[in-house]
Amino acid sequence: MLVVDAGGRGNAIAHAFSRSEKVKEVFVAPGNGGSYLFPKCKQAELNGKKIPSIRAIEDIVNFAKRAEVDLAYIGPEEPLSLGLVDRLEEEGIPAVGPRKEATILEASKCWAKDFMRKIGVPIPEYWNFDDADEAKEFVKDYYKNNPGKNLVVKADGLAAGKGVFVCDSLEEALFAVDEIMVRKRFGEAGNRVEIEERLYGIEVAFTALSDGKHVVPFGHAKDYKRAFDPDDVEGMRKFYIGYMRKYITKEEAKKLFDEGKLLNPNTGGMGAVSPHPKVDEEIERKIMDLVVEPIIKKFKEIEGIEFRGVLYPVIMLVEENEELIPKVLEINVRDCDPGAEAKLPRLESDLAEISLALIDKKLNEVEVKFSSDYCVAVCAVSGFMVGREGIKPGYPGDHYTNQPIKGIEDVKDAYVYANGIAKTPNGYETTGGRVLTVSALGKSVEEAREKAYRELEKIRFPGMRYRKTIGLDVPE
Repeated sequence: MLVVDAGGRGNAIAHAFSRSEKVKEVFVAPGNGGSYLFPKCKQAELNGKKIPSIRAIEDIVNFAKRAEVDLAYIGPEEPLSLGLVDRLEEEGIPAVGPRKEATILEASKCWAKDFMRKIGVPIPEYWNFDDADEAKEFVKDYYKNNPGKNLVVKADGLAAGKGVFVCDSLEEALFAVDEIMVRKRFGEAGNRVEIEERLYGIEVAFTALSDGKHVVPFGHAKDYKRAFDPDDVEGMRKFYIGYMRKYITKEEAKKLFDEGKLLNPNTGGMGAVSPHPKVDEEIERKIMDLVVEPIIKKFKEIEGIEFRGVLYPVIMLVEENEELIPKVLEINVRDCDPGAEAKLPRLESDLAEISLALIDKKLNEVEVKFSSDYCVAVCAVSGFMVGREGIKPGYPGDHYTNQPIKGIEDVKDAYVYANGIAKTPNGYETTGGRVLTVSALGKSVEEAREKAYRELEKIRFPGMRYRKTIGLDVPE
């Protein structure tokens, strides 16, 4: 098997494949130093060198050919949008993931919202803009005419999960437009913005598998996106100082916090719980009926595009007329992260069998079964640090890397999925913002949570930061 991914999701996928009796070897490309933590798993090498990145499409294809892999499974959105599946299929290598033309569902939030509105999938009210001044004028008018309501501002393109600003005020919404469209914090992804009404309800990271003919649920998770716990004023203060390059006192930070103006940014995810504690079989069926199946069916009927792979709509369950209605915040064309690190340890079915059935368009013939256990996944990230290059706010902003990691080998009662780790002759060191995810299973959320945090305390690295409320019902 070849898993294409650089982070924790890829290592969770590789770990799931390694549990299959059918699987002899799992290569991860590019993978990271933590790809060796599970049996059968290793980083892919081409001509004695590691694959340089998830964007190295031809290197990945050449490796797959030389290693004669039987199946490739693509983790992140970027190689999918660059056409990796198309290239692998051209070389006769079956791959789990949508072809390039189908990635428009994630590659453009503006296009996806227009498509869902057209086919009647429930979504929040939204507006698209390609001019920053027009966007800001709209934002001002909206807050003036809609007291008590808020907005979400999103970069149209791919921004690695960081291009979303969930706003609590006019100031935050204007800041978001400037960050995305003026300061180009996310590059070309910010040429357009999608602005939508902020919904309040129960957010769900929901996944399903499609082989083009059949669609089946593939588990769900509660995702924690905010960088800091809701009451972590000191953490937010340090981030503000590093990010805005402006010193504020603890008193000033508390005042900004009380006014709802202290920055607590969205991230790619700080942790997750699976299954989602608020999603039962009835809710799952409703999401499949109202969201997943119409998207897959109409995408083929109207756009002429077949979707094969993992569909991951981010759902907000909103109460209307005493009924929970699933509304789609955005669509992703791959598995969730860190939701996968909470979901896949619970997978009891053989991922190799499922993947081959998807390729053969026989998903209806395999069982996709998850354990009744809960799994809590907690991400440890590179936090605020002062060093040679000055102050760095930490993830999701600029952060220091190459920090030594101790204690991974001491974790016995949980899984460690490496997000950004290198293996060196002296041990492990950090290479990214999200460094590692500790995932633990339990008969209840409380048991899984207690295990995850107990095991995480065995690990340490300079600048290490993690949220203390993963698994709790806190405002996100």
